[in-house]
Amino acid sequence: MPFRFIETPLPHGPTGALLPSGKGGVSPDLASALLAGPGAEANRARLLRQHPLVVTTGQQPGLFTGPLYGVYKALSAAALAAELEDQWDRPVVPIFWLAGDDHDYAEARGTAWLNPEGHLISGGLADRPADAPAVPMYRLPLGPEITQLLATFERDHPIGGFRQHTMEWLRRHYRAGATVGAAYAGAMRELLGPFGIVCFDPTHPDARHAMVPTLLEALRGADALDAAIADRSAELAGDGRPVNMVTGDGSTLVLLEAKNGRDRLIRDGNGFRTRRSGERFSLADLEAIAVSDPQRLSPNVLLRPVVERALLPTVAYLAGPGELGYLPLAAPVYRQLGIEPQSPVARWSACLIEPRVDRVLGKFKSTLEELAAPGRALERRVVRAQLPPAVPAAAARLREAFAGDFGLLVDAGGAIDPTIARSIDAARQRALAALERAEQKLEGALRRRKSIEMAQIERARTAIQPGGKPQERVLGVATFLARHGPGLLDAAARQIRDWYHQALVAAKVPS
Repeated sequence: MPFRFIETPLPHGPTGALLPSGKGGVSPDLASALLAGPGAEANRARLLRQHPLVVTTGQQPGLFTGPLYGVYKALSAAALAAELEDQWDRPVVPIFWLAGDDHDYAEARGTAWLNPEGHLISGGLADRPADAPAVPMYRLPLGPEITQLLATFERDHPIGGFRQHTMEWLRRHYRAGATVGAAYAGAMRELLGPFGIVCFDPTHPDARHAMVPTLLEALRGADALDAAIADRSAELAGDGRPVNMVTGDGSTLVLLEAKNGRDRLIRDGNGFRTRRSGERFSLADLEAIAVSDPQRLSPNVLLRPVVERALLPTVAYLAGPGELGYLPLAAPVYRQLGIEPQSPVARWSACLIEPRVDRVLGKFKSTLEELAAPGRALERRVVRAQLPPAVPAAAARLREAFAGDFGLLVDAGGAIDPTIARSIDAARQRALAALERAEQKLEGALRRRKSIEMAQIERARTAIQPGGKPQERVLGVATFLARHGPGLLDAAARQIRDWYHQALVAAKVPS
C-alpha cells in the first residue's frame, strides 16, 4: 500500500454511552429523502423495512466534496454501525446528513490540493459581495468558473493512475448550473455508496414537512429555550468547559429564508424578526409558512441534531472536536422538546502519509512529530548538523558566560549603583542578541547551500500541514483519489473499523 494513516488522538474519548434502545426504522414518508448510491441500496431498503437503528453524521456542502474530514466522518459512521450491528446482533445503518440548507458560502466555495511538485494549490468559486443574500447551498447554482477550476485540478495531477476516473466522477456532479448542494449530494452519494452509507437530504420537501413540528415547537418555546441554554452555558463554564457560542440574546434556534437569504429568527416583543433584514413575523405567520413553504424554515447548528433525532432512530452521532465541544449545550433543548438524545461519539481522525513524506522522514532519520513541530525544528537540526562541532560548543560557552560571568558584573554594578546594573544587563542582552544573529547567519548560509534538502522538507511538511493547518481540514479527498484510487478509502475504512472495534471492546458496550 503506497500510503498509510497516522491516527490523531482527539481531545474527547471515542465513544459515548451507547445502548441498543428504540424500536428503529424510518417513516415511509421520508423515503424520497433517503439517497442511496451504488452499493447502499440494500441499506436503504433495510431502513424502510427492517426497522434498524442508525448511526448518523453529516457535513455542509463543500467544493469537490470539501476537506477530508467530511469523508472521515462518513466512514466513521459506517464503521461504528457495522461494529454495533455485530455486537448487538441487530441491524444498524449508517446515514450521512447532507446539510444543503447551510448558507456559509465562504466555507463552501473553496478547495485545495497538492500539485506534482508538492505545492499547495487553492481554487474556488467566484467571490460574492459581502452584502449578497445568504442563499442556502441547495439553492445556489455553480457558475461557469467551475469548468476552468476542474481543468486546473486535472492539469495539476499526473496523467495515468486514477486521474481520469477521478475527473469523470467530479464532472458528473460539479457542472455549471447544478446547485452547490446538489453537486455535493451527488458526489458524496456516489463516493459513499460502496460503504453502505445512505445519504439523507434534509432539504427535500418530505424531510422539511417532517421536521416542521419540531421547528415550530422550538419557536413556541423560544423564550424558555433561550433562558435554559444560557443557564446551561453558565453551568458548563463553571465546570471549566466554556462553549464559544453566544447565548441569552433572544436568538431562536430556527432560521428563515427571507429577503437577505437564510436568516436567524430573533424574539421581538410578541413575535419575531430576522437578524439581518429586520423583517417581522408573528408566530401565526411562521405557522402559515410552515404549511405553505416549509423549505424556508430550517434548524440552526444546535437544533439540527435534535431534529435529526426526532426524525431518525439514531443511537450515535459522529462528531468532530468542535461539535463535541458545543453539543453539551443542547441538553436543555432535547429536554424541553421531549426528545431522547442520541450519544455523541468522536469521529476518527488521521493524517494520510504518502511515500514522498516517508522518503523525507527516512532520509533525515526524522519522525512525523519532528516534521510537524513548530519553528521548523527538522530544518534546524539538519542545518546544525553541518556546522563544525566547535561552533555549537563555542556558542554554548558564550551563553554560559553571559549567564554566569556577566551576571557577576551585573551584581557588582547593582551594589555600586542600580543604574549601572541596568546598563550592564542591557549590554548582556545586546551581546546575546548579537550571538543569536551570528548563529542565524551561519544557519542561513547553510540553508542556502542545502536548498534542495530544505525544499524537500518543506514539501513534506506542506503535505501533512498544508498552510500550517491539519491536513484533514484543508485538503480534499479528490487529490488523493486522483493519485491512489478508491483503494485509499477501502484502506481507511478498514483502519477505522479496527479503531472502533478496539474502542468498543475497551468500553464494553452492552449488548
